Amino acid sequence: MQQVGTKAFLADARPVDPRSLPVVKRPPVRRARIGFERIWVLHSRLIMRAGAICLACLVLLAVWQAREPIGTGLSTTAGLLNGEFADAGFAVGEISITGQVLTRESEILAALGIAPRTSTLDFDAEAARTRVAELPAVETVTIRKIYPADVVVTVMEKEPVARWRVDGVTFLVDAHGEQIGEDHGAWGDLPLVIGDGAADDAMVMIRSLDQFPDLSADVVALSRIADRRWDLVYDTGLRVQLPEFGVAQALRQLETYQRDYALLDRDVTIIDLRNPGMVALRPAQREENDEKE
Repeated sequence: MQQVGTKAFLADARPVDPRSLPVVKRPPVRRARIGFERIWVLHSRLIMRAGAICLACLVLLAVWQAREPIGTGLSTTAGLLNGEFADAGFAVGEISITGQVLTRESEILAALGIAPRTSTLDFDAEAARTRVAELPAVETVTIRKIYPADVVVTVMEKEPVARWRVDGVTFLVDAHGEQIGEDHGAWGDLPLVIGDGAADDAMVMIRSLDQFPDLSADVVALSRIADRRWDLVYDTGLRVQLPEFGVAQALRQLETYQRDYALLDRDVTIIDLRNPGMVALRPAQREENDEKE
């Protein structure tokens, strides 16, 4: 093949009108492919992101539509596996519960959530521990699984500090004033507080009264009045009315009167200490009748 130099090419060149040149007709498929390739080169990243979003939406839609069959299948599978574990000797057989006094055993069993065919492998001890710990009287609880078939529950309960009687029912309350059970007669040594709101402030009053043993010996109840102040109720029926503020000063004054005059042993029904620096007394009814005679 003979190589033509530039000068030779220019010597043979002649002017041509471009409009006289023929137009090449590309097939529609080729034109579409060229257009797609041009779009792909310019916008490939955007196209890939849009495709990934569409694919994710389709997957989520499919999962949403199949949620019930999937859930049913998983539940069925779990049930079958649990049944197989139970049949293999891992069914919970013995549940040992210790430490409970205020909490009924039936309440703990219900919180454990152990069904007849629950296996120790499937039993969620931590979730059960959380449920048992929510029972009113429970302070702490530990739950251990002892394979193949035992569950051991050890409960530590809150300490009752007082009895609270309201609407004819006597509850046990802890140091925070929370109800932790009912008193069925086994906690008679605890101080008794009565009235609406008495449980909330019981510990403050109990600790104040503990500083005066000569005054607290025969007290049978602390009565909350209008959720503002306290009355001391003695076994003789005597009621000592304390002020809303300055309770310690009033008790100290009462202690002085008891030491000097045995005031609590006198035949009176009310000792009123609500006014600072003043002691008002109400004699027993029979003394009033004798004076009238």
